[in-house]
This record gives sequence, structure tokens and C-alpha cells, in this order.
Amino acid sequence: MSLSYLQLREYLERQMKMSHIYQPVMIRRLLLDGGVSEDKSIAADLSAKDPSQIDYYTERVNNMVGKVLRKNGVVTKEKNLYLLEKVTELSSQEINELVELCDNKINQYLEKRNLDIWEHRNRTRRPISGDVIHQVLERAKGRCELCGIKKEIKHLEVDHIVPKSLGGVDSIHNYQALCYSCNSRKGNRYSTDYRTLGQIFEERQHYCLFCGTSNAEFSSRIIHSNHLAVCIEDAFPVTDGHSLIIPKRHFANYYNIESAELSATHELIKLRQKELIKKDSSITGFNMGINQGIDAGQTIFHCHIHLIPRRQNDVPAPRGGVRNIIPNKGNY
Repeated sequence: MSLSYLQLREYLERQMKMSHIYQPVMIRRLLLDGGVSEDKSIAADLSAKDPSQIDYYTERVNNMVGKVLRKNGVVTKEKNLYLLEKVTELSSQEINELVELCDNKINQYLEKRNLDIWEHRNRTRRPISGDVIHQVLERAKGRCELCGIKKEIKHLEVDHIVPKSLGGVDSIHNYQALCYSCNSRKGNRYSTDYRTLGQIFEERQHYCLFCGTSNAEFSSRIIHSNHLAVCIEDAFPVTDGHSLIIPKRHFANYYNIESAELSATHELIKLRQKELIKKDSSITGFNMGINQGIDAGQTIFHCHIHLIPRRQNDVPAPRGGVRNIIPNKGNY
């Protein structure tokens, strides 16, 4: 198919429906290249129009390479300007030799490391479907789940909470939405030994009932399971459908839960809640609760969350809900 000048003009001015700048950028590159362009050339033009790319590398300049060169006395900085002083005193030959030396250093490093230095920006290495990306960003309500900044201010990226290199899985409960700044900083915690970080999720205690996934009685009560949590039927239900959502790792205190486990347990809570409502039309509400500590009624010291279906008139006076754990405090 070949379009004439008038047809292209008609398409650009009247027919083209735009949800982004992609179409005119691609057409522009093809026009400038005589009608034939490599996909990478078109991609480079799209990247050049993306302010998040500029912001990302501006941060790298100011917080990484700029700091190092200033510390070593190579450059100085005045506001947003970097200065390589005495360049005007160099001859053209000296400048060319230094530029060539920079090129050699770049090429030597790239040859040594191949493409590893760009792995943190590589989106083809861990493909995530558009549907999953949409779910993660929708769950985050358009904000970075670490710093809370809005997507309109900083571009959001989908990140593995537990890295793949540490056994993290490609699952919705192991994804989080981070702005490019937080995602970058997350990968630069030099004081953390990442070789042992993933091992904490494997902690179990042989004496603990809720660690006993090999126990036949416990296993028979499992309704749903994901990489880091399980959902079981309560052995002593207070209402029909009473369920427990339990992180697989052994820890007693809810406040020690890790972000990956929090996402995993919330995934099962939502799944079970929707399942119960679909199954039982008499359910009109839910109580959710955690017994944290002996004085709060905790009897099994492995963190777990109660999901308790409620029905109309299942108690004479439901007002106050969980406040009723203290007598006469529910009605206020």
C-alpha cells in the first residue's frame, strides 16, 4: 500500500485517532529516512519524546556520575550546569584524543560486560502482560507503592517485590507499582546482602500447626494457596465460611510482615471474599481481624488473619462490630 502526499496529509490531519504520540513520531522518522527506517530508529525517537527517560537519566547524572566526578575533582557544578574547566585551553588534537579515549573506555566496558549494565532498564527480560500491568497499576490506584507519588508526576514501573534472582515468581502478588526513582533506588541498597534475603520466606517451625503443610488434617483445609500464603477453613468457625489467611513464613507478629507477604495475603483475602459472596447470597458483610498477642486472644503464634462472613440478624445487635470484643463498647 502506498499513500500519496495528499492521502498522508489527509490521514495526519483528519483520519488519525491518537491515544499517544506514537503514530506521528513513526511517520516523521520514516519521512526523514526516505521511507525506510529500522524499528530501533523509530524506538529511539519515541524514547527521546518520553520525559520520564530524561528524568530518569537526569537523576543518574545528579545522584551518581555527577557526584563521583565532583568528588574526584573532575567537574564542578553551578545550579543545573556541569563544567569541565580548562577545556578552552585544550587544542583540537587534545580534545579529539580525550574523546577517543572516552570512546575506548566505553567500548572496552561494553565488551567486558556485554548488555548486563542495562538489565535494570530491560523490559524484554521479564515480559509482563498488559493485562497484569493494568491490574497492578489499578491496584496501586495510580501511585507509587513506596513513596506515593502520582503517575502523572513520575512514570510508574511494574517491579518484582521478591526479585527473580532470589526465587521471586511471575505472579500478581509478587508485583508492585514503583515510580522509576524508587525502582532504581531499590536496586542500589549496597549494604544489603541479597544472597540471603530470599531465605526468610522459607522459615518454618516443625511444632507450629500453621507451618504444617505436610500435616494431612491441615492440608485438607487448604482452599487456596499462592507462593507466600494459604487460605484455609477455620477449624472452629464462628460463622459458616469463616476462613483464615496465613503467610507461609513462620512469624507471630503481624507487624513483621514483609511487603510481598502483605500482597500475597491480600490477594487471597479478596479471592476468598468474592468466592463466599458468589456462593452464599445470605452474606451481607464481613469482619476481618487479627489477634495479636496473648492479651488480644492470640492462641496460635503464627500470624493469621480471620475473614468472618456476617449475615443479617446473626446477632441481636451487630452495631460496633469488632468493638464488641470489649463488653459494652460496641454501642456508642
